[in-house]
Amino acid sequence: MSEVRLVDSKQLIFNLRGETPDGMAYVARALGADVSPNMGIGFARWEGAEVSWKLLYDEVIFVIEGCFELTANGQKYEVRPGQMLWIPEGTDLIYGGHALFGYVVHPGNWKEIHGIE
Repeated sequence: MSEVRLVDSKQLIFNLRGETPDGMAYVARALGADVSPNMGIGFARWEGAEVSWKLLYDEVIFVIEGCFELTANGQKYEVRPGQMLWIPEGTDLIYGGHALFGYVVHPGNWKEIHGIE
């Protein structure tokens, strides 16, 4: 059985996840499939980059600072501190904005399930 864990975004290493002419995007995985195959948890910092992706998992995004932007199914969402999004698996989307946010994905071992390293 796993122990309770406190995760501080300031103690994580943020890795580059996207770079566009408009900015950068960074992600720090806090808890991975080694802790729980059921969910992956981390933080992300978006600095103006627009990154397209098709979700291979369900995702919840909760904004801590700034304004996170998500475009999906022809609709643009602006998510601010105190707000969150739930995004279903299979959604084609574009992440954007200027924000620090947390995320939770299910299942946490989605890379293994889809054969991605």
